[in-house]
Amino acid sequence: MRLREDTLDMFYGTAFQAVRPFKTQLLKWIGNKQRFAHEIAAYFPTDIATYREPFLGSGAVLAALQPPSAVASDIFPPLIEIWQKLHDDPAMLVSWYRERFALYHRSAKPDGYNTIRDSYNAGPNGADLLFLCRSCYGGVVRFRKGDGYMSTPCGAHAPITPESFAERVEIWRRRTQGTQFRCQDFALAFADAKAGDLIYCDPPYSDSQTILYGGQAFSLPRLFQVIGEAKARGVRIALSIDGTKKSGDKLCSLDVPDGLFEREIFVDCGRSMLRRFQKSGKTLEDEVVSDRLLTTYSLP
Repeated sequence: MRLREDTLDMFYGTAFQAVRPFKTQLLKWIGNKQRFAHEIAAYFPTDIATYREPFLGSGAVLAALQPPSAVASDIFPPLIEIWQKLHDDPAMLVSWYRERFALYHRSAKPDGYNTIRDSYNAGPNGADLLFLCRSCYGGVVRFRKGDGYMSTPCGAHAPITPESFAERVEIWRRRTQGTQFRCQDFALAFADAKAGDLIYCDPPYSDSQTILYGGQAFSLPRLFQVIGEAKARGVRIALSIDGTKKSGDKLCSLDVPDGLFEREIFVDCGRSMLRRFQKSGKTLEDEVVSDRLLTTYSLP
């Protein structure tokens, strides 16, 4: 990939975000950006008309930014069911968690967890997924490729109490109160964007996240195409994607169209959550990763 360092900065003079760290998770999710979401958001301009996030996942960057006007979406219905419930009926979201917390503790471990997971697999839904993502092993929610079966075993940690979860719900409700949550494909989210909007993309990573729902079918070239179309309309886009693995020894190869992005930044992500799950607690000194952050606009 060759970046256009000599490109005229169409956003010259634009101020960029000053975002404080926000580390209170609502959901655990593979690829969660919670610890460094504020670093990513620091590369966003301040004059955003509408903030858009079409690969919502755990919503870490959305909550760190706290935009007054936002549209957040994902293609996975059970996940969006959780976010819509946070917006429309946060008390019910707490009830979902409380009921499954009681079921989890009703039987010897891991029987309660397995009962909830079996319920989810019999009919995928946000209520079960909510508790599973907070109680599964390593917070790595993985799905079987053939049938979407959620297969992650019970985690060794104790899930947070319903009281603690209720506190988080209130914090996240306030931080996302200006957000509309939609279940839709990313191309539809891009189609709605207008000049002056910012789209932040955090899609499944081709090097590590094919165990995600829909990760097997995700097309990075298709994403690049809609990014180019939106950029031509004056929409600004920031994309998190594969960077380096193995503590910098491996640079992930990407076939990025020339001229699509103006800047490339590497964001230190610490030790890989997925590798922690795969190596079952073994040392991860050689598993520090960094993400690429690519922007279609220039930075100071």
